[in-house]
Amino acid sequence: MSSLTHMDEAQASRIRHTLWFAVIGVVVVWFGSVPILDGNQSLYFSLMLWVTMATSFNIIAGFTGYMPFGFVAFYGMGTYATAILVTIVGISPYIAVPAAGVVGVLVALVFAPTLRLGGIYFAIVSLSLAVILQRIMGLAPAEFTGGSDGLNLGQQTVREQGFYAMLMVLVAALATVTWLARSRLGKALRAIRDDAEAADAMGVNVQKSRLYAWLLSALFASLSGGVQAWFTGALDPATAFDVLITAKTVIYAMAGGLGTVTGPVIGTVILVWVDELIWRQFPILNNFLLGFIITLLILFMPRGIVGTLMQRYPRCRRLIM
Repeated sequence: MSSLTHMDEAQASRIRHTLWFAVIGVVVVWFGSVPILDGNQSLYFSLMLWVTMATSFNIIAGFTGYMPFGFVAFYGMGTYATAILVTIVGISPYIAVPAAGVVGVLVALVFAPTLRLGGIYFAIVSLSLAVILQRIMGLAPAEFTGGSDGLNLGQQTVREQGFYAMLMVLVAALATVTWLARSRLGKALRAIRDDAEAADAMGVNVQKSRLYAWLLSALFASLSGGVQAWFTGALDPATAFDVLITAKTVIYAMAGGLGTVTGPVIGTVILVWVDELIWRQFPILNNFLLGFIITLLILFMPRGIVGTLMQRYPRCRRLIM
């Protein structure tokens, strides 16, 4: 009986991963054809950006249980690192964007001691650090950061290249979170999320596991910010470190379902498209209607769309990661 159960679980796992990788393949073909077919690059770029941000946020919040309200700090540092390297140092965006990811990881290492905190204390401290970085970029010498006016990449801005760079970052983020869900690290992070003391008693290195999740999350958020700077070509402290970026990331990830691989993707896609449709039909009531829809989701689907489906229909677990 146990062997049959094991075979069923293995078969279900193969089905889940086959479907998921098929979805990723469709995403690559679909988004990759947008510039060729002269589609709405801005909309699809925004969609890829938010899916990547929600996925990277899910690594630290969904798998580990930490809620960094200052998550925008990594995004903002990614945008500034790319802009400074391109405009001041004169490096190609092809090198500047990966370097921005490294900068984000280094910033995460500096912030790593805050992981000792928990709950609302960690959330508030991370938000404070994001505000501090915003002020530093605004008050730094204009010849380095552009001051309060920000920076402009000028001729280095090639929207089509930035679009495909965002697609590469998106696929890398999805591949990483897929690996994480199956890995020993992912299991350790879930154990820490559920009960850190029990996980520590079972031999899980809590501090090291949290740090790995923190660094992975920061990496993709910084890369997203770097590609955003490349695509738009302009930035300033107010927009690069806007707290609403964190708010949107949290909402999109939670709407789909934290702690799952597909949840943040589905939640982001649905809400971004709903936002776009509402804005086209009811531009004046856009924020009101979107907020109303988000409130309904939280009230009736507190676990998110995917989490609620898996709770109400356990058989869905065979098909959803």
